[in-house]
Amino acid sequence: MRVWHARRNNEMLAGIVLKHLLRTPLKLLFTSAAQRRHTGYTRWLIRQMDAVVATSVRSGSFLEVPHTVIRHGVDLDVFRPPQGDDDTIGATGLPGKYLVGCFGRVRHQKGTDLFVRAMIELLPQHPEWTAVICGRVTVEHQAFGDELKAAVVAAGLADRIRFLGEVDDIKPWYRRLTLYVAPSRNEGFGLTPLEAMASQTVVVASDAGAYAEQIVMGITGAVAPAGNYEALRDAIASYLADPDLASRSGKQAREHVVRNFGLSNEAEELEIVYEALLAPAGLER
Repeated sequence: MRVWHARRNNEMLAGIVLKHLLRTPLKLLFTSAAQRRHTGYTRWLIRQMDAVVATSVRSGSFLEVPHTVIRHGVDLDVFRPPQGDDDTIGATGLPGKYLVGCFGRVRHQKGTDLFVRAMIELLPQHPEWTAVICGRVTVEHQAFGDELKAAVVAAGLADRIRFLGEVDDIKPWYRRLTLYVAPSRNEGFGLTPLEAMASQTVVVASDAGAYAEQIVMGITGAVAPAGNYEALRDAIASYLADPDLASRSGKQAREHVVRNFGLSNEAEELEIVYEALLAPAGLER
């Protein structure tokens, strides 16, 4: 007996065919990260599973079957606190004393425009801060990216709001930041806040995906309603105005991720589900 662990419709269907038509000895497990009502077809597929995992409480709320919530984790050795000069703003050649960043593909869904708008409004009041946007601009979103860059130039902030494109290694950039911003309008789960917090960086995020389940408000960062520019801007402003608070919160963020979101935690919780499925009377449905 083996576990067939599916994450997509076609994988669930393949498992059903193998188990019921080809009589392969399998237990079927599905992990769902979707945060929307599933189609009738998907709901039927899910009902054929022997067990179901949701990656967040929010994604679980859209499931109509019993399920276990197992949140994704991050590698705490790969995403780590700063340790040397390469993990500081000084290694970048950028101006200022503190870095605030937004990572991910440059597009409307990711809320890059909300971040740039906030930086244009806030940075003139905080001359020690520089903003970086790391991420690729794909062809279909080129006009969107060009508009953002033009707005930065028009504001006279091209030296302090930098579009770095797709960097070779994002990990040191997390460590160089004092503040990370995840302004997505929608997400599945979303790992970047965890990667930032594991790197000892405080996070301001929207409540898209599982972001709100990752952040402890006022302790490891702040959460704003997705798409709400004013709430996002004000949350960012509180940390730009108080870098010491950002630094303290970053240390608490690292501790929080170590306690709750290590990759080993996710693996151990999945192992429990696997063992229950493979037990003689495990999770029969």
